[in-house]
Amino acid sequence: MVITVSASINKMETKNLNLFYQSFQALYDVNLPVKKNKVTALIGPSGCGKSSYLRTLNRMNDVIEGTKIEGEVLLDGTDIYGLGVDPVELRRVVGMVFQKPNPFPLNIFDNVAYGPRIHGISNKEKLANIVENSLRSAALWDEVKDRLYKSALGLSGGQQQRLVIARVLAVDPEVILMDEPASALDPISTSKIEDLIHQLKNNYTIVIVTHNMQQAARISDYTGFFLNGAMIEYDITNKIFTTPRDKRTEDYITGRFG
Repeated sequence: MVITVSASINKMETKNLNLFYQSFQALYDVNLPVKKNKVTALIGPSGCGKSSYLRTLNRMNDVIEGTKIEGEVLLDGTDIYGLGVDPVELRRVVGMVFQKPNPFPLNIFDNVAYGPRIHGISNKEKLANIVENSLRSAALWDEVKDRLYKSALGLSGGQQQRLVIARVLAVDPEVILMDEPASALDPISTSKIEDLIHQLKNNYTIVIVTHNMQQAARISDYTGFFLNGAMIEYDITNKIFTTPRDKRTEDYITGRFG
């Protein structure tokens, strides 16, 4: 059953999505809409399939041998697993931020300029504008504008994660996937990432995996609860956390398991 919560436009959508790692089935018939310019949180206990689901949205699972997909993953109505879809271009449009900050061992400027250069932009002035705009959008410009040519590895963990977000923004994505982007950060850095997510949804569609129930409640507009590879419930976040329809959802968010 495809769940439609509101008339908001779906930027992405999965229909009857099944995912296999060789003989192991990781996802079972997942139907989930991803609303445009909204934050969708994916919650559930460890090993429930939420990160596997996230990676299907930009074909990151393609790099794992023996992976098989059944069903549809739609981006603006087009199946991203269809013939003629370039995974490299797809990953530009649907960017990914991982759990652990992973800046390149380069200076700050070159970290952000890396993607645009790969995509053929070489004009110095244009690159400088992209770097500044991306760092501003990631709420990092004021902190690093005087050290752009120093190693990115000298930044704090929270700054590194915002730099990675700037690197994603530099290639002009439409969707940003985040896999527990604040789980390795201290509370102050986590708050900055959450504030940034609120700002970014004005221009981007965001899907975030989080194990932190309070974080999901704070930052997301919609929430999907996963359990044993299936999506048990999807709804407006406030409804998921106050009046869930499924007993398993209630048990999880109240801490009875997971």
